[in-house]
Amino acid sequence: MAENYGKISLIGAGPGDPGLITLKAMECIKNADVVVYDYLASPALLKYAKNDSEIIYVGKKGGNHTLSQDGINDLIINKAKLGLNVARLKGGDPFIFGRGGEEAELIADNNIPFEIIPGVTSAIAAPAYAGIPLTHREHSSSVSIITGHEDPTKKDSSIEWESFAKSTSTLVFLMGVKNLPGIVENLQKYGKDSQTPVALVRWGTTPKQQSVTGILENIVEKVKIAGLKSPAIIIIGSVVKLKDKLKWFEHLPLLGKKIVVTRARAQASDLIALLRKYGAECIEIPTIKINPPKNILPLKKSIDNISSFDWVIFTSVNGVQFFFDTLYSQNKDVRILGHLKFACIGPVTKKILKKYGIISDVLPETYKAESVVKAFSGIEIKGKNILIPRAKEARAVLPQELKKMGAIVEEVTAYETSLVDNDKDTLVKMLENNDIDIVTFTSSSTVKNFAELLPSDKFEKLIKNVTSACIGPITEKTARSLGFSPEIVATDYTIDGLMNSILKYFTK
Repeated sequence: MAENYGKISLIGAGPGDPGLITLKAMECIKNADVVVYDYLASPALLKYAKNDSEIIYVGKKGGNHTLSQDGINDLIINKAKLGLNVARLKGGDPFIFGRGGEEAELIADNNIPFEIIPGVTSAIAAPAYAGIPLTHREHSSSVSIITGHEDPTKKDSSIEWESFAKSTSTLVFLMGVKNLPGIVENLQKYGKDSQTPVALVRWGTTPKQQSVTGILENIVEKVKIAGLKSPAIIIIGSVVKLKDKLKWFEHLPLLGKKIVVTRARAQASDLIALLRKYGAECIEIPTIKINPPKNILPLKKSIDNISSFDWVIFTSVNGVQFFFDTLYSQNKDVRILGHLKFACIGPVTKKILKKYGIISDVLPETYKAESVVKAFSGIEIKGKNILIPRAKEARAVLPQELKKMGAIVEEVTAYETSLVDNDKDTLVKMLENNDIDIVTFTSSSTVKNFAELLPSDKFEKLIKNVTSACIGPITEKTARSLGFSPEIVATDYTIDGLMNSILKYFTK
């Protein structure tokens, strides 16, 4: 093997749910110089790639091939010969009808180092998400996985139809929707009972999952009526009878709901994870980016003079993080904060502060700035120096009220937010096509910037059929002032609270 060649990792990207990726696959994606991915590999997996990785889509959908198989082979071989490590993401498992064996042979022929990382195949995952166990002591003790891509009418079929028709195994056909009539016809021709249960599962394990059940005798008509198309798998056997009892994924309250997350990309993961847990399809359209202040000197000066302050009040997680980032950048640590008392707005801010080794002395009952004032009502702060590191665009109510109580308040910009419009065209197109069910707003800034992305002459029309969800009354007030009519407002002003309010709305 050439010493200067890179390594190719043939990776099973799983059946669609990005949570089903293996740890080893994730590590390979993180370390790859080039990521080459298929149509059925979840784009959500690309977030694990390095910022400077080259991302190449080579999807094949129906007759539309971005790149031929020969072209894909040449691509990964040539990249590896340049000394680059290549992560080749293939939907499902690379060795289950994924042509991974062919790619591996070619890689080996070119003396390039490689590895095979198995993935969760849709042949197993889609039935599981549909509530169909492929084996069951009372139904079937074996499974046959068969390509459904082969033309059932061809003269010399490699599929042993007679054996499968007489078998008691659960039959799983991959990529067989187009050929369903021929599959059904051949099985019945060789003696399979026309009353044998059948299920088709489309886009299994994803928020777009859809299933149709029937028997050999009527499944073709049922699929036609349902308009079910590929990608889908076909399960044939008595285990299908268990679907109604065991289906769980299709009962999730947000299944099929398309929800836009407008939070900054770096902070969106918690909300996205919760929404996906309940079946939602998350569309990341961050409208804001959190940045250090353009002028960092005032924050540095406040930290240099920290001994002159009695209190520090943090109103957000970002305020905490940027404060400590700046503190450390000046070769200082928490020892210089020992004389201070601290207050936080919200339990999440308190939790982050604790990670830096500091327990908040004051935590308001609610998560609005006004409640901090109430929390300080029993504390003598007259003449006390209070530092508030926070967003440049923050509301004035907190410092104003503290000053009324006799405190000497210094506000300092710890971070700024800026508009992100990279996904503007995508957002407008989806709204025009009524492809969005809910838009989530986690701050006033996300609302303002979201509104800026929409053409003013189409604003009312675009948001007419979209449900808005706000993290609290302040964000709601901003939304209403801009023309939104929020149907969901969290009563607990946290990400968990927002999630619970969305669930209540859709399970009423």
